[in-house]
Parts: sequence; C-alpha cells; structure tokens
Amino acid sequence: MANIKVPYLDLRAQYRSIKPEIDQAVARVLDSCQFVLGPEIAEFEKEFASYCGTTECVAVNSGTSALHLALLAAGVGPGDEVITVPFTFVASVSTILYAGAKPVLVDIEPRTFNMNPDALEAAISPRTKAIVPVHLYGHPADMDPILEVAQKNKLIVIEDAAQAHGAKYKGRSSGSIGDIGCFSFYPAKNLGACGEGGAITTSNPEYARKIRMLRDWGQDRKYHHVLHGYNYRMEGFQGAILRVKLRHLEQWTTARRSIGKKYNELLAGSDLLLPTEMPGTRHVYHLYTIRADNRDALQAALLNEEIQTGIHYSTPVHLQPAYAELGYGPDSFPESEKAAKEVLSLPIYPELSDSQIKAVAEALTRLAQPA
Repeated sequence: MANIKVPYLDLRAQYRSIKPEIDQAVARVLDSCQFVLGPEIAEFEKEFASYCGTTECVAVNSGTSALHLALLAAGVGPGDEVITVPFTFVASVSTILYAGAKPVLVDIEPRTFNMNPDALEAAISPRTKAIVPVHLYGHPADMDPILEVAQKNKLIVIEDAAQAHGAKYKGRSSGSIGDIGCFSFYPAKNLGACGEGGAITTSNPEYARKIRMLRDWGQDRKYHHVLHGYNYRMEGFQGAILRVKLRHLEQWTTARRSIGKKYNELLAGSDLLLPTEMPGTRHVYHLYTIRADNRDALQAALLNEEIQTGIHYSTPVHLQPAYAELGYGPDSFPESEKAAKEVLSLPIYPELSDSQIKAVAEALTRLAQPA
C-alpha cells in the first residue's frame, strides 16, 4: 500500500475522460473564430445561471475579476469598508483594495473555516457597505445569520464561491444566496477551465447590466463608454470548454463526496480532526482538509511515501507582508492563525482510485499516531 504513488491533483485524468467532447468544443470555437466573448460565452452564462438558480450570469476572465466587478457593481468605493475573513486566498481581500475600499476582517469558526457570524456586529461601522463571506474548501458559510445582520444594517452580501461550485445551504445553491455570487474557474477548481476564468451570478438585472459593461471597457455598445471599465472578458475557448465540463459537474461532485465519505470512514479512528459537513449543507469537497498539530512533519513524512498534499493556507492574509497596512498583527484572529498552522489538504479529485484513497488513509493513520 505504501508503494502507491498518489499525486495531489491529476488534471490529465479528467481531460482523458472527456477528451472527445473537449476537442470538439475547441474545434467549434476555431471554426467560428469567435475568440473573445461570443455565442459560446452567452450559452455558458445561461447554463451556469440555471445551474446556480439565478437569473443572470456574467462570465469574466478570472475569479479575481469577478470579485472586483461585483464590488464595483454594488457601489463599493473609496471611503467604504467591506467585511471579510483573513483565512482565505488573498484575492478575497485584495479586490476590496482594488475597489478603493478598506478591508475589515473578522475571524472564522473552526469547524468549517468560514466566517463566524457572531463576529460581524462588532465589525460594522457607519462606513460598512458590504460583507464578503467565503465558502472555503467547498463548504458554504452559515448564511442565514450573515444575511440577517446584512439586512438589519442595509449591507450588500457578495458570496466568494470560488471554491464552492454546486455547494448548497438549506436547499439554496452557492452564488444564489446573497445579492451577488463570484466564482473562479481556475483549472484546479471543481469546475475548471483550461486556463483562467470566472463568473458573477445574481438575480438583480441592474447589477448584471453594470457588470457586463464593466468587463468590456464600460461600453453599453461598441465604442460608447459609459463607465470606467476593464478588459475582463472571457475567451471563447473557455466558455466552450466550461459548457462541456458543466454537464459533468454533478457526477464529479458525487464522486468527490463519495471520496470524502471514504476518507471519513477510514480516518475515523485517527487523532486527526476531519472536515465537518454542517446540517442542511452540501459540502462539495473542493478540498478535503484535515487538521494536525504536527502538520509540517506529517506532510514531509507523507511526501516521503510519495503521497502529495497541499496547505491552504499557511499564512492568513493579515499576516502577509503586503497587507501589513491593514493594521492587524499576530493574535488578531486566533482561529485563523491556529488553522493556518494545522490545515493539510489531502488528494481529492473524481478520478482518485479506492487503492489510492486507502493508501493515503493508511499512511496518515500510521504517521499521525503520537510518538
């Protein structure tokens, strides 16, 4: 069992499984010569909006661009504050700065690594404009109390669903719960492009109209620039490829959830803290992330047995050198800082075999035992 190599991710396996469909989609774009926006993008937008349960979807060139434009569409700008979390990918915070606003951070709760709603009220000021909860690792944030705080204070809720395609909270799909949802289609995501890509979902037609202009130089028609816009358009190839992959997403999600369940069963007797799926939610396991006191040593020992793992994320945003300007220091967010020292992401992708899952679990159980 220990001789089985387990890569952290295998994008080739996914491509091989749908190669004829992908190749046909790419050829279709080449034949049409619609390389930027165009009919493939328009169709993908309709299909992804339907999947998420919203009336609108606007495709862009990255998840970062999605967050940036969502904030601008919500009217966020200089003098405003936006609340989010420090235990996330840096884009959740950096895009608030792109909009000219001030990021205000609140700690996470340790079971799901998501925003702690109990910390929100204390972070709100007269300048607060929006809340950006992050559905980290594929588990939705606890949205009802977040929405309650937002409604009470007349704040806009922008879901960072970059890792949560198809995740559900009390029957509602990620990207449809707040006012606006933002997705990334980076290749490693559950729904990944063959390159960069992102999308904004909403059921507010005014937000969608503004975002469509902002992604294309602020134009409402060719060469008529209404807003100060950006070149955030999605390429035709990515739209065509994402249309193919979207048809397989539910099947892949079922596989990820099955792998998560197997890990849970095989690791139940270990000393490790395993992922939590809260009642009323659907975890889509973009990442299967455990917690271990001896994380770094454990990762090194697993690699020695040719089992690759990942760390998401080793340093919270408020402790990154580039974000020292936010004014937070060590011990500002104890749960985020503790999680950063303990989290370890195991291999999880739909093509992972039972023998590979067992190899990972066996090695972890053996190596994680106290000396």
